Amino acid sequence: MDGEISTDDVSALLESDADARIVDIRDQASFKRGHIPGSENVPFHELTAKIEDFDGADRIVTVCPHGQASVQAARLIGSYEGSADARVESMAGGLEAWAEAYELAAGDGEDSEGSERDGRGERNEREHSTRGNADSSAPF
Repeated sequence: MDGEISTDDVSALLESDADARIVDIRDQASFKRGHIPGSENVPFHELTAKIEDFDGADRIVTVCPHGQASVQAARLIGSYEGSADARVESMAGGLEAWAEAYELAAGDGEDSEGSERDGRGERNEREHSTRGNADSSAPF
């Protein structure tokens, strides 16, 4: 593992279209409730089975609710010989820190903009974009 990366630096990575994979290690239901736009969901318990999926990646950032479990995930990915040349980091503060400054997308993440189309082909942004907060409705 190469250390931690700030939420601002992750945002800059996403905006720059850098070859970076943002890996959300929460379960699928939590991911669908809210995630970083452009991130992918690989639950922590599936990492070892899917470790080869990271072969050839240049940069990998792991994400979890508070920035603790993602450190372990980054260490696991970084120890895999197929990711030896990759820069592997954990996002400091996790999704809690992200939601304080940036929008979370909801849904399965297949639409690159983090929203889904309704039955009429219209974007349903109201239901699929949320800013996190400190109450119990937070998506993480």
